[in-house]
Amino acid sequence: MNALSIDREGWTSAGEALLPGAIELRRAIHAEPELGLHLPKTTEKVLKALEGLPLEIRQGPSTTGVLAILRGSANGRTVLLRGDMDALPLVEDTGLEFSSRTHGAMHACGHDTHVAMLAGAAHALCARRDQLAGTVMFMFQPGEEGWHGARYMVDDGLIDPLPDAAFALHISPNMPTGVFASREGPLLASSDTISIRVTGAGGHASMPHDAIDPIPVACEIVTALQSFITRRISVFDPAVITIAQIEAGTTTNIIPETATLRGTLRTLSEHSRGKAHEGIVQVAAGIAAAHGCTVETQIERGFPVTVCDGAAVELAERTAKALYGEQAWITMPNPMMGAEDFSYVLNKVPGLMAFIGGAPVDVADFRSCCALHSNRMMIEEAVMARGIAMHCAFAEAVLAGEMAA
Repeated sequence: MNALSIDREGWTSAGEALLPGAIELRRAIHAEPELGLHLPKTTEKVLKALEGLPLEIRQGPSTTGVLAILRGSANGRTVLLRGDMDALPLVEDTGLEFSSRTHGAMHACGHDTHVAMLAGAAHALCARRDQLAGTVMFMFQPGEEGWHGARYMVDDGLIDPLPDAAFALHISPNMPTGVFASREGPLLASSDTISIRVTGAGGHASMPHDAIDPIPVACEIVTALQSFITRRISVFDPAVITIAQIEAGTTTNIIPETATLRGTLRTLSEHSRGKAHEGIVQVAAGIAAAHGCTVETQIERGFPVTVCDGAAVELAERTAKALYGEQAWITMPNPMMGAEDFSYVLNKVPGLMAFIGGAPVDVADFRSCCALHSNRMMIEEAVMARGIAMHCAFAEAVLAGEMAA
C-alpha cells in the first residue's frame, strides 16, 4: 500500500486533546437517553457542542437530526461522517455514575460514543478548515434502532448534493481495544419483520375433530420455514429466519381460532431477500391450505444490506494503519447478520462502516464482555480518541483524492 499524505501526528494529538470533552459529552448523553426519531435533549447537547464552529446547520421536518457542513478553503470533494444518536428500550444495570436517569431507556449500543467522537472530529476538522480541500458533512442521526432515521434524513433532502464518500464508526465491546475492523462487500444484513396469522376454527380441547386447530399448523409452518431456508436459499448467499414469538389461545381447554407467528428475516443480498419473501408466503399458504386453515402473511421491509465499497475499505485500512500501526486494522472474514440503517446512505454513496474495539481494558478477554444491546454493556471511553482521529484522517484522505475511483 502507498503511504498516505495525512497528518498522523496532528490527528492523533487532536484526538487525545479532545478526549476529555468527548467523555463529558458522552456521559451527558448517556445519562439522558432518548428513543426514536425525535431526541430534543440529545439534539440540544449536539448543537451546544458545535456552538461557535464555522458550520452550516441543516435540520429537516421528519426528525431532530442535524447535518452540520464544514466548507474548506477549496471547493473540491465532499465526505460525510456519521454518528447515530438514539438509545434502546432497556433498563440499565451497569452501576455507572452516569447511568441512565430515564427509566426504560439506555445507550446500550454505544450511540452516545458515536455522537461524542463525531463532535470531537468536527472540532478538530474546523480547526484545520483552511487546509481542507473540500467539504465535510457531519451527520448526527436519530432513529437508527429500527426507526429508519437515515432514510428520513436522506428523504428530507439534508444530504443534497450527495457526498463523494461516507464513513461511520460503530463501537464494539467484543473487539480488542482500539482496533478498527471492516470488510469489502456485505458487512451487515438486511432485516425484515415477519408476521403470519393462521386462522382455523375454535372449539373444545376435548373435541379437536370438531375444530380446526391453528396451533399445530403454525408449528408446522415454523419447521417448514427452516427447511425452506436450508434447501431453497444458497448457502453462499445466506438468509436467516427466526420465529421469535408464537401467540395463541387464552386458556388450557379451548382450541383457539387463530395463532400468530412473528420473527425476522435477514439476508446478505437483495436476490436472497426477494427469494425468501416469495418463499415465506408460499410455504405459509401451502401448509395452511393443506390443513383447512387460512393464512395472512405480512413482511415489513426493514433496513437494506449494508454494503461497503472496496476502495473506501482499502482507504480506511491504510488510514488506521498509518495512524496506529499494522495491528490497528482487522479485515473481517465474514459479514454479521445484524442490521444498520447507515445502509440507506451506502446505497447511494460509496463508503463504509467500520467497527472500533471498545472492550474495557481491565477485562482479561474481550470476548467475555457484555455485548451490544446488553443492559450491562460498558465500553473503554479512551478509545474515543482513536475514533476522533480516524474520522479526521479518513476525511482528509478522501478530500485529498486518496480514495481510488
